[in-house]
Amino acid sequence: MQIKEIMTTDVITVSTSDSVEQCAKLLQENNISGLPVLDESGKVAGMVTEGDLIRRASRIKTPGYLEILGGLIYLGSPKKFVEELQRAMSLEAGQLMSKNVISVKPEESVEKAATLMVENSINRLPVVDDNNKLVGIVSRRDIMSCLYSKDI
Repeated sequence: MQIKEIMTTDVITVSTSDSVEQCAKLLQENNISGLPVLDESGKVAGMVTEGDLIRRASRIKTPGYLEILGGLIYLGSPKKFVEELQRAMSLEAGQLMSKNVISVKPEESVEKAATLMVENSINRLPVVDDNNKLVGIVSRRDIMSCLYSKDI
């Protein structure tokens, strides 16, 4: 079976300039756990999830360091700390979103989507055309419904 047979085509999305509060409101009102973020041309730029919003409200752990002769030697990654700090302070979806989006094409198999979800520990995949424009979304629930019909 192909993704286009089980995907949701009426996808709730946000733009990169929408507020973080708008994202949270859409997630809650529609009882969903993630939103594709689209750029001005309608291409998928990222994803905002409940996890992103929760992470934003959590405390950020600063990397440990040693001070030697007036210099600092970081024991962790200062770059990762700065990235987490920027995401925590974000006001817009484009700043908060996860930018490394894994997507599928409508013609790909349900098994391939399931494999991508498991291997990457994600709950939903945007479905995009050859121009990276959003045409749908497939969730774990969609795949479960396909693989294990109610007749079991």
